[in-house]
Amino acid sequence: MEMQQVRYFLAVAKTLNFTRAAEECHVSQPALTRAIKLLEDELGGELIRREGRLSHLSDLGQRMLPLLRQCYESALTAKALAKSVSAGDIATLSLAVARTVDVALLMPILSEMYRAFPGLQLKLKRGSACMIAQLLKNGDVDLAVGGPLDEHWDRLEIWPMFTESFDLLVSAEHPWAQRNAAEIDGELLPEERFLLHAGADLNQADLDRLAAAGINLHGAHEVEHDADLAALLNAGFGIGVAPSSTLRHSELRHIAYATLDLNRRVSAYTVAGRPRGREGATLLNLLRGADWARALT
Repeated sequence: MEMQQVRYFLAVAKTLNFTRAAEECHVSQPALTRAIKLLEDELGGELIRREGRLSHLSDLGQRMLPLLRQCYESALTAKALAKSVSAGDIATLSLAVARTVDVALLMPILSEMYRAFPGLQLKLKRGSACMIAQLLKNGDVDLAVGGPLDEHWDRLEIWPMFTESFDLLVSAEHPWAQRNAAEIDGELLPEERFLLHAGADLNQADLDRLAAAGINLHGAHEVEHDADLAALLNAGFGIGVAPSSTLRHSELRHIAYATLDLNRRVSAYTVAGRPRGREGATLLNLLRGADWARALT
């Protein structure tokens, strides 16, 4: 199937007139007719019933019309994109971000990137530590931001950004919402039902620290996305345990409970020896130079 054949068919489908379609395509009518006949042979059926000035699409033609239109438009888009990339007008930057890293923290930097590279196409991916490590290994992303990847790959470059604690997280309607950490009765913690954010990628040592702090992990709910955690907290399913920068909005309250004694380091990750475009290099420099202590307040 050739795009020229598809273009001729779309022109006839629009005008239902071979003569006008040929004029629109700047081709002779016999050439247009032959091209459509070849397309019909390839698809195995008649696309247009030729009845003089009353030509109309067959049932097959009706079914093929949206598919061929999409095919043709995609081809035009691909051609335009390839031309822009070749001319240096469009650059693509693929960034993986851990599920529990609030992308709002990165927005000032990403906005600065967008001003510096107005033609930039950003591809933002979310995933667990394991998924992010695999994306980096496969070359599917240029750079990643997240907590520890627990990956001992010798080509993995780690650029620390900030360290944060884990907090107790409750809905604004929860009885503890108006209390500070000093007012939390540690003896009541084991009686509470907890929700763990699976996207935080807690290892066994982390879970042991939670248990030592009185967090009852038996029967704890597990969620993978921020929105699900917020919905369950607001519905009264229990108390959440999440990084302090996660889910900072008016419907929820963070309680910095020092007894948790649980922290994580958030870093930028790149792959040593892999070519880094100016966009990727700029983003890495901005991440490394940012005042994260101020951003987290």
